[in-house]
Amino acid sequence: MSRVRWGIVGAGRIAHTFAKDMSATADGMLQSVAARSSDSAREFADQYGIPNSYGGYEALYADPEVDAVYVATPHTLHLQNAGDALRAGKAVLCEKPITVNAAECQALIDIASESASYLMEAMWTWFLPAIRKAKEWVDAGRIGNIVQIKADFGYPQVYAADKREYNAELAGGCLLEMGVYPVALAALFADRDPVDISVVSRHAPNGVEDDVAALFNYDDFVATLGTSFRAKLQNWAYIIGEEGYIAIPDFWRAGECSLYHLDTRIDHFDDARSGLGFSYEAVAAGDDILAGRQQNTTMPWGNTIRFQEHMERVKSLF
Repeated sequence: MSRVRWGIVGAGRIAHTFAKDMSATADGMLQSVAARSSDSAREFADQYGIPNSYGGYEALYADPEVDAVYVATPHTLHLQNAGDALRAGKAVLCEKPITVNAAECQALIDIASESASYLMEAMWTWFLPAIRKAKEWVDAGRIGNIVQIKADFGYPQVYAADKREYNAELAGGCLLEMGVYPVALAALFADRDPVDISVVSRHAPNGVEDDVAALFNYDDFVATLGTSFRAKLQNWAYIIGEEGYIAIPDFWRAGECSLYHLDTRIDHFDDARSGLGFSYEAVAAGDDILAGRQQNTTMPWGNTIRFQEHMERVKSLF
């Protein structure tokens, strides 16, 4: 195999982003797409020049021309969709959050292990060059020991109890939908579990959380994390050390980062990319698949479980 032939499960907004960014990869190609509606799948395939389209997912899992599956369905369907693809012998890149709780996450990992198939959570933020550069600066000691991490991600959503973002039966709420980004960002730079978590949350009329502020205590430093459906948050991240700090605008889709000592910017990085940035995770997954690996070194299964466990600890404090 010289190129990974991708199948996409789901034809919603996030699937369109992935399909657009696939043009920036050298070792991957779009081969098939499946949606609940055959018309939707066909329209998606026509838009991106994808050879095969299917109404329903089983035909894609059985497609011998598909090596890897990108799961882009709502997160309550991830366990079923990703699990079916893994059992069919396909490699899987599954949108975040990979599942809705740690037990489901472990079940999916068990399926991947038992089927000897590749599985990676599509935590694309971790693969962005600006995030990798910020991590490089921290690891090189350029800001000294970390004192605080600050990250938030929120956009206003119109409330409707049956809307996917608010639907309790579909694991609605801002924590899984948007809060996974700051939780994952803190996990990257802390590289360990918090010893204690404090939470203040607000809730929609149906009881689903729509504004959350959490303090993760790591003993020697803290992370202040926020997510919201009530307001547009700043959506920046700050990694603050004893000797300086790193500012990352729109960290969830970061294209740049800056290093400061007091008020003076002493370094800056801009990746100058043309796409949104999904290509970096697609290339990483493709490289793993072509090399015959089961998991990615940047986003191994242990980190995926960590995100779920941290979010469950936050939920327990609502």
